[in-house]
Amino acid sequence: MSTQQFPIETSPVAPGRRRRAIALLRQAIAGEETDYTQGRVGRAVLLLAIPMMLEMAMESVFAVVDIFFVARLGAEAVAAVGLTEAMLTLLYAVAVGLSMAVTALVARRIGEKRADAAAVVAGQTLWVGIAVSVAVGVAGVLYARDLLVALGADAAVVESGTAYTAWMLGGCASIVLLFLLNAVFRGAGNAALAMRVLWLANGINIVLDPCLIFGWGPFPELGVAGAAIATNIGRGVGALYALYCLIGGNGVLRLRAAHVRIARGVLAGLLRVSAGGIAQFAIATSSYIVLMRIVSDYGSAAIAGYTIAIRIVMFTLLPAWGLSNAAATLVGQNLGAGQPQRAEDSVRSAARYNLMFLLAIAAVFIVFARPLVGIFSTEPDVLANGAACLRIISYGYGFYAVGMIAVQAFNGAGDTSTPTWVNLIFFWLLQLPLASWLAGGAGLGPRGVFWAIAISESLMAVAAVLLFRRGRWKRKVV
Repeated sequence: MSTQQFPIETSPVAPGRRRRAIALLRQAIAGEETDYTQGRVGRAVLLLAIPMMLEMAMESVFAVVDIFFVARLGAEAVAAVGLTEAMLTLLYAVAVGLSMAVTALVARRIGEKRADAAAVVAGQTLWVGIAVSVAVGVAGVLYARDLLVALGADAAVVESGTAYTAWMLGGCASIVLLFLLNAVFRGAGNAALAMRVLWLANGINIVLDPCLIFGWGPFPELGVAGAAIATNIGRGVGALYALYCLIGGNGVLRLRAAHVRIARGVLAGLLRVSAGGIAQFAIATSSYIVLMRIVSDYGSAAIAGYTIAIRIVMFTLLPAWGLSNAAATLVGQNLGAGQPQRAEDSVRSAARYNLMFLLAIAAVFIVFARPLVGIFSTEPDVLANGAACLRIISYGYGFYAVGMIAVQAFNGAGDTSTPTWVNLIFFWLLQLPLASWLAGGAGLGPRGVFWAIAISESLMAVAAVLLFRRGRWKRKVV
């Protein structure tokens, strides 16, 4: 039989699918205004997830670019970055906790078709961000050296890293405001604008990083401190652009002077919802500090390898977190529109996409762990620790994929307390004792810490999914 007698049906279909996929991609990146409470659930997830994943990919580039250039300065410089990152995780806990509340409240108001009320939430967000930035920035500048010593840094690391730590903590307003303003855009469903803001911030950081670290062209050679200054300039410009778009934009949400006036009821609601989110991430990030302290007992090479591996891990987990943010926005907007089943369907769809994405990444990391770490450092001890960390943590990627979607579903519904209890149990009551025992008692050294991370976070994902299936988050009022 010839194919001319029975024409193959798939040839015209594939181009049609490609055209639809390209059209969807263009619409997602362009950020056309869309009602995410209507239409196909899978399409709504992708329209939000594509720009949010690209946004978080840009966030992960910050970490990878910094460590790529700083690694040229040696293990002590990398260790200084890693220890400072451990401190910044507490700031990230506050920023992410607040941003979860902002996204949940803005999304709920948009779902209720109350754009003006959403703008009031955005206005109160600015006051909270400024207050947090001033408190952390002043303390960071004054106590940078003491903080490094407290985390176990040796004399060489303290000497090379104090300026970096002071600049990163002192310029924290750029971090906090960028997180919060992009959270406003995500809650409003304008994920493409949040993506463009981070592209701008990243582009500036990528250009300035080598210039300020190595003194290229007319720039001074500032060493590891130059990485901090470049990052702050990039994030600062991004935050200013985001504020400009929020004030002068023509989207569903526009900020006016009346929205910035302190509204005690809205501010109290924002702080109430964010308290759970802050506690949730403070528990997770403070446990990271303790893990870093355990690893530091094994020297600068162990810290450097761990730092590099975690940066590579975040390079892939942050885009996956972007997909989780899409699920959170859809949960908030659909609950606001009175469609809890659509909210649940959105979460299931997002979990499927995330699982496929992270399982593919895990396969690459497990096979090519050593060459990937070798991009950043060829020092034998750093390379051995980094490759072991990357490979071991990758074994749990399938669990992380579904678990992070479930956690963000709770946060998108405004139920930040459930993930907080989950984090407390699995980070502080399981992960830290397990890491201490495996590293010391079982004699595994740094690898014991890596195994503790993989085991505890996999079990935490299972718990989050089981709690999600109970459905109590659907009845949360915010």
